[in-house]
Parts: sequence; structure tokens; C-alpha cells
Amino acid sequence: MFRLFAAIFAISIYSTVGMLHAQNASSSSRATSHQKASTLDPGTFDANVYRNPALGFTYKVPYGWVDRTQDMQQDATQDNEAGKSQVLLSVFERPPGAPGNTVDSAVVIAAESVSSYPGLKSPADYFGPLTELTTSKGFKVLNQPYEFPVDAKPIIRADYVKKESGLPMQQSSLVMVAKGYVISFTFIGGNEDEVTELIEGLSFGVKKSAH
Repeated sequence: MFRLFAAIFAISIYSTVGMLHAQNASSSSRATSHQKASTLDPGTFDANVYRNPALGFTYKVPYGWVDRTQDMQQDATQDNEAGKSQVLLSVFERPPGAPGNTVDSAVVIAAESVSSYPGLKSPADYFGPLTELTTSKGFKVLNQPYEFPVDAKPIIRADYVKKESGLPMQQSSLVMVAKGYVISFTFIGGNEDEVTELIEGLSFGVKKSAH
């Protein structure tokens, strides 16, 4: 099974269906990628900053946001082969069930073993199943996958939009491959400006000053 955790968790916030799985065409097929996943460092989260030195990035979480990483990790473990997928960070603007007149913005960072995607040769290949799953939940493609370097780090990005209960929503997914894993960064906000601001918290080797 494909486990598109970044998209699944982000979408499930707004879906009554909950967490979905995109099914592999052949569960018995073997991965053709030469990359082998090593043990993945889960990173640390302290003082509103998530750090993952092994993968070479940090993420500055907006002040006051709710950390739900552990909850998401437990959900993932229920139907996941050991070591295949991992939620690294899952933060939300509001606590579960809290009222609001805007989209509950979110950032989800996840890692999935390349071996789960037979034939995957580049981050762009990940967007096939990702887009299929995302559009199945009512999103429309705003921008097809395109190069979006962050601090000169090669990243591929795609953008999706929809309305949920009348509220506009944008999901932008950034993807890279490192250490035998597909690393996905999913950002959800009410509009492009909000998503852009969330993405600015991501840094590769460049320390960003606190605001």
C-alpha cells in the first residue's frame, strides 16, 4: 500500500472519511529503487522549533500552535509496517474541536520509505499518487509539480485548493528524497499568503531569526 501520510493526515482534518490509503497496483511487487532507507532520526521539537540535523532542516512553528505529532504517530502505527513511514511533525493552529471561523491551518512533515514506491526515481514521481488522493478529496490542482528550491535545496512543490464548509483552503506539498526516504512537507492555510508564511518557517542550513 502507498502511505501518503502528509496528504492523508492533512486531508483527514477536514474529511468525515478519515485516514485513507492509496492502494498499490501490486502489493507483491518489489521496489526497484536502489536506495535503502537507513534508520531515521525523528528529530526534536523544543521552543517552537523542530530540528532534524540528520535530514538537514529546521521548522519554526508559529507561536501558540498545538503539537499533535504524538497523536498522529500513534494513528500511523496502527496500520504501518515498522520503519516504512513516520510522522516527524504535526502541528495545528487550534486544538481539536476548537471553534473558529477560518480553516484550522496545519503543517505536517512525514517520511516514507522509498521502497514503498516501486519505480520512484525522483520527488516528482511522488506527485502522481499524491495528486490522485488529494483530488479524490475534493481538491483541485492549482499548480502542477514545479521546482521550488528552499535555501538552495532542490524541492518539488505542487498546490491544491478547495472549499470546506464554505471556507477557502489551500494545500501546498513540498517533497524531497533523502536517506532512502520521501520527505513530504504539507502546509494548509486559508489562502496563498497564509501558506507562503507557513513555508517561510522551513529552513535548510540557514538559521532564520525569530519574529
